[in-house]
Parts: sequence; C-alpha cells; structure tokens
Amino acid sequence: MLCEPYLLDPTPDGVHVVWHTEAPGSHHAVLVGPAVAGMTEERARAAATGTPGEGEGWRRFTAGTTELSRTREDQESSVPGRVYPIVTRRPVHRHLATVTGLAAGRTPYRVVSGGTVTQAYTLAPAPPPDRPVRLLLTSDHQLKPMVPANLAKVAETAGVTFDGVLMAGDMVNAPDRASEWFDTTAEPPFFRTFERILAHSPIYPAIGNHEVMGRWSDTATLDAQFNDPQPGDWNITTYQEMFPYPRSESGGQRWWSRTIGDVHVICLFATQVWRTPHPEGRGKFQEALEDVDCPERWGHGQFIFEPIKRGSRQFAFLEGELASPAARAARYRVVMFHHPSHGLGSHSVPPYTDPVRVVGTKSIRYEYPLADDYILRDVEPLLSAAGVHLVLNGHSHVWNRFRNAAGVNWLETSNVGNSYGAYDVTSGMTRWYPPGYVLQGDPGGLQPIVPTVAPYVRSDGVPLPFVASNEITVFSLLDSAAGVVRSYRHDTRQPASPAVLFDEFSLT
Repeated sequence: MLCEPYLLDPTPDGVHVVWHTEAPGSHHAVLVGPAVAGMTEERARAAATGTPGEGEGWRRFTAGTTELSRTREDQESSVPGRVYPIVTRRPVHRHLATVTGLAAGRTPYRVVSGGTVTQAYTLAPAPPPDRPVRLLLTSDHQLKPMVPANLAKVAETAGVTFDGVLMAGDMVNAPDRASEWFDTTAEPPFFRTFERILAHSPIYPAIGNHEVMGRWSDTATLDAQFNDPQPGDWNITTYQEMFPYPRSESGGQRWWSRTIGDVHVICLFATQVWRTPHPEGRGKFQEALEDVDCPERWGHGQFIFEPIKRGSRQFAFLEGELASPAARAARYRVVMFHHPSHGLGSHSVPPYTDPVRVVGTKSIRYEYPLADDYILRDVEPLLSAAGVHLVLNGHSHVWNRFRNAAGVNWLETSNVGNSYGAYDVTSGMTRWYPPGYVLQGDPGGLQPIVPTVAPYVRSDGVPLPFVASNEITVFSLLDSAAGVVRSYRHDTRQPASPAVLFDEFSLT
C-alpha cells in the first residue's frame, strides 16, 4: 500500500474509504465492525477473501479499483531505490469502498489490500444536522518542513478523530508527481504525514493553485508543467481522481456543499495561477520581452482558473446554496476557498480579478484593478447578506484573521509548514509589488485582529496580529458546541513543548 486509508464524504449511514497501491493487486476490501480490531492478520485476510462476506461482529465491503491517469515521476523525484532520468509514468491504483449501514458513533475498520492488513482505525457516518462537531482547519501543507510537527501536535492536543478536516487547498506542490503524495524521501509526503488523522477523520478539500497542472509534456519536468497552465489548457485530473468526493451536480469536485452536524460548509474553486512578481521575464505583471511576438509562450498574467464573479455558474451555485434550507437551518455557515482577498500575506495582492492586458510597442503588461476584485466586489457582499459565520482561506502561509462590518469572520490558518511573511505596519515588511498596489495591510481594507489569548509581542511591547514564521507552526479547531474557533501554535525548536492556545474567537 502506498498510503493508509483515508475517509471521504460521510453520508447518514456510510462513508467512502480510499487507499492506493502501485500494482493493481487483488482482494481489496474494508472490514467493518467491533470484531475486526481483535482479528489476527490471517483471520482478516480470510474474512476479506472468503465466503460469506460477513460474520459475527464484522462485515466486508469490496473496493473498486481505478488506475490514476496522469501520475508520473521525473528527475526531481526522490523515491526510495529508484531513479527517474526523464519524465516517467508511475502507476497508481486507487481503491475505493463505500461502507454502508453504519450506526451512529464510531466503528472499527481495517483495510485488507493484496495481502496487506492495516491496523484498526475508526469511521463514522455523517453526524446528524443538529449535533455539535469538531473540525480541523488547515491548508498549504506542500511537503513543507514543519508539517509533521504540526500534525503531531494536532493529535497530541485534540486527538485524531474529528468530524471533518477542512483543507483549504495546496496539499502538495506538483500534483501529478506521485511521490509527493506517498513516498518522497526529500520532503514530508502528504499522506504519510497526515495518515494518523485522515484514517479516522474525513477530509473535505478545496482546490488551490497547487492542485492544478499546466500543459502536458512528455519531456518538460513536472515542475515546469505545473508552472505552465494556460487559459483553457490546465487540469485538476489527479486531484479529481484522488478525491472523487465531495461533489455537486453543477460543479463536481470544483464546488460543493455539505452539512456536517450543525455546520453547513460551502466550498468554492477560487484560485489563480501563481506567477512570479519579478519585473523581468514572464510573470504577474508582464510577458518576457523576448516572448512578445510569440503568443504560445505567454503566461497571460495571474489568470483565474474558474470564474466566480457575478453571472458565473459558480456564483449562481453560491447564491442558491446560501439561500438553501440546509444552509438556513444550520447553526453555523462556513465558506471555504483558497484565495485570501482579505489578508496580510504576499498572495492577497494583486487583486483577484482577470488581468487587464496593456499592449505597448515592445511590451505586454498586465494590470489588476482593486475595484474589480471579484471576491471583495461580488462574493463578500453575498456572504455578508447571508449571515456567513466564517470564511476559511489559505495560500499565503500565514495566520491572520479579520471581521467585517457584517460580522463575517475571515481566517487564514496556513502557517503550517512554513511562511512567506506578513506585510503589516507592525512587521515593517512591504510587499514587493509595483506602485499602485496595496503594499502593506489588508487590500480589502479590514484591520487584522490581535490574537485574544497569547499574541506574539514585538520587542517594544506591540502585540502582533499575525503569525508568520518558519519556526512556529499553527493549527486551528472549530468547536461548534462552544461556538468558537481556537488557534494553537507550537515552537518546532522545542519539540517536547506543548501547543499553546493563542487565539479564540466566537463565531457569532
């Protein structure tokens, strides 16, 4: 097995169990019930392959197998015992079993796959709509160095059984590189670091820019392909194959909604391609001078992958979903998407809008009018009018939060594996963008909120309204029973130290 099982999209009486192997193998099944934890491996294999398919205290659910269509490795991969001198197809087979007939509460399960027997984990159906829940809020793991310590402190502080993990995008770096998900030795692979939690707790992911691959090539490195999306020529195929659920009728896995206990979650596909801000070469603000007459080499600026502005299909989905009976009946409404239009990080600028191309005699530039930021202009007023309690973002690898005049809380809690800095008057840092863009503070005009419990304090005594550190890692927990979101930090230079509660705020 390339990874331990992970859980997707619980229903009132079931849940999907997913895992991956390199070879297709045979006899892939999930054993569920109170008896499975005590089974020997020999007994578990017999239960997975023999007849009948159930016994005292256990039931068997057979998995379907699908080969992922785009997983590859290349010369930049670090796979134990293997070298890939060129881009090479790497087979990965997904096994998916749908467990049904679950009673409320947690039930033990084990996976048997090609003779391998996992340890016992637990799964549960979706909590009923009136039940309080605990949700882990995270994003932007990307194989960064502090992620293992972060998730270890999550488990130490809050356990490994959550009603859901809200992942606001950017799980790996180049999603078609299989080893980034499973077994790279260069950096912490996504599933290996997350397995203790995801084997017990269903993940609800949003699409970030690192779930998107660019133009296909048989020769360019996978990083080069990742960095080469074009309008109309990009894909999220590997993401969709790894995370077939949740999905909606209108958007598939791109946008969806689910009610998790007393929390209604709406997930959107709001992300742009990342382009370098440097003023030379192809980037956010210009095409390379040598490419002006070669449109096939243009980057087209920092373009938006999926429209979200008023009039788009995604906006219509959001509008309808916020007005739905499920959303209106929920105690709390949460909207999750990757891009942080409110934020102190580097990626909150330029504005979230379609690049405006300016053609000169020997140049092509791109501008991004702040007044046309689609999230601030179109989406935020809709969220405010609907009484959304929390917007969860990612992307900038920073912790900061805001509250707008309508009472909507905006949280980015993505200082998980590393940080790219916070650009605030209290940090003294300035974004490296051209004049005319917001170089410090929130481009949406909100004031960042100083953590309520234990903020970091500057040497002159000024408390900081952010965490932006390559030594301090952060995670957040939504506790709907208490109606609060709590954020914790851990100093990775002191591995034995506990996580420290540094911020707590009410959702209402």
